[in-house]
Amino acid sequence: MVKELYGESGIRIIFGDIIDDATHEMVRRFFLHFTSLHIPGIIDIIPSFRSCLIHFDNDLVRYDELCEYIDTAEADGKNMVLPQAERREIPVRYGGDYGPDMDFVCSYSGLAPEEVIEVHSAQIYRVYAIGFMPGFPYMGPLDRRLYVPRQATPVLKVPQGSVGIAQLQTGIYPFESPAGWRIIGRTTMRLFDHTRVPYSTLSFGDTVRFVRA
Repeated sequence: MVKELYGESGIRIIFGDIIDDATHEMVRRFFLHFTSLHIPGIIDIIPSFRSCLIHFDNDLVRYDELCEYIDTAEADGKNMVLPQAERREIPVRYGGDYGPDMDFVCSYSGLAPEEVIEVHSAQIYRVYAIGFMPGFPYMGPLDRRLYVPRQATPVLKVPQGSVGIAQLQTGIYPFESPAGWRIIGRTTMRLFDHTRVPYSTLSFGDTVRFVRA
C-alpha cells in the first residue's frame, strides 16, 4: 500500500500496479472497512481500479492523523470477510443499428460477428469502478481477442444503454452521451435512476454477464 497526497485535501492510496481481481479485492476490502469507521472529517471515499481516493476536511481532521487511521484500517481490514458480490445479467442486442462499431471490431480482431458476440457474452466481468458519468461501469477483464483501440475522435452521441468495448474493458453508457469506446450492442436495462436508492443499478465489486437478447 502506498499513500500520496492528492491536492490539498485528498489522499490517494494505491494497492497494486496492475488491474486484477487480487488488487480489486484489496481495494474493496479497504473501502468497505474504512467507510464503516465513519471518521469525522471524511467527505468522500472513491474506490477505483487499484486505488482509493479519500477527500477530507482539513478543519476537522489533519493529514498526519488521517494517515494513522489509514494504516490502522489497512491492517485491521485484512481480516474482514468480504460480502458476497451481486451477480447481474444484462440483456443486450448486438450489432446492426444497436452496435454500429461491430464491423470495425470484426475487422480489427479478425473475428466474425457471431464470434464477437459469443466471446463478449461468455465472460464474467467485474465492476472495477463507477465513473465518467453517473452509473457508468468500468468492467473487465475483456477477452484479449476483443482488444480494440478507443475511437481516435469520440463520437458526439450514442444512445442510452450502448454497450462499448475499448482495450481490455467493457462498459455501458447510462445516458445518451458522447462516446470514445467501440459500440457493439445496446441494453434496455436502466443503469441510473435518481428517484430510487441506490441510484446506480451496478455497484463497485458486482459481477456482470451479458446475455444476448
